[in-house]
Amino acid sequence: MREVFQQELREVQDRLVEIAGLVAESIDKATRAFNESDVALAEEVIADDHGIDQAALALDELAITILARQQPVARDLRIVVSALRISASLERMGDMSTHIAQLARYRFPDKVVPKTLRPTFAEMGRLDVEIAKKLTELLTTEDVELAEQIRNEDDEIDALHLQVFDKVLGETWKGEAVDTVDATLASRYHERFADHAVSIAKKVQYLATGDWAPEAP
Repeated sequence: MREVFQQELREVQDRLVEIAGLVAESIDKATRAFNESDVALAEEVIADDHGIDQAALALDELAITILARQQPVARDLRIVVSALRISASLERMGDMSTHIAQLARYRFPDKVVPKTLRPTFAEMGRLDVEIAKKLTELLTTEDVELAEQIRNEDDEIDALHLQVFDKVLGETWKGEAVDTVDATLASRYHERFADHAVSIAKKVQYLATGDWAPEAP
C-alpha cells in the first residue's frame, strides 16, 4: 500500500508539472496574440483554456481521493493539500492568459494599446512567459533558487504595472476611454498572472525547505 501511495503522490506532482506546462504555453501564445494582434492565436488560447480547467479539476479529484483513502500525514499531507492550492492558482493563471487573448480578439484588427505603451506590454509579456517557464521547472525540481528568481521578476512586472497607471493617469495621455480601460485591464492581467506564480513558488519553497518565504517589505 505504501508503494501505491508514493506512486499516487508522484502522479500528483507530475500532473502539476503538466498543467504548469500548459499554462506556460498559454501565456506565450496570449502575449504574442496581444502584441501582434493575431486573432487566430488568440482564439487558440481561448479554446485551450478548457483543457487547463479540466486538467486542474482532474488533479483536484485525485488529490481528494488520496486524502480520503490514504489519510496522509506530515509532509505527505502537505504535498497533497499544497497540490490542491497550486492547482487552483494554475487554473487562475490560465484564466489570466485567456483574458489577455480576449482583449486581442475584441480589438482585432487593431492593436490593444496605443503605440507609446507597446514596449511596456511587450516587456511585461516577456517576463510573464519567463516566469511561467521557471515555474514549470520549479515544480519539476523544487530548486528554491528558481522561486527567488520568480519573485524578482514579479517585482519587475509590478514596476511596469505602476508605469502603465502613471501613463494613463498622466496629463500627457491622449488615449480614448477604451484605450484607458484596455491598458488598465491588460496590465492588471499581466500583474495577477505573476502574482499567482509567486504564490505557487512560496508553497513549493515551503515544501522543499519547511520555511515560508519572507513577505516583501
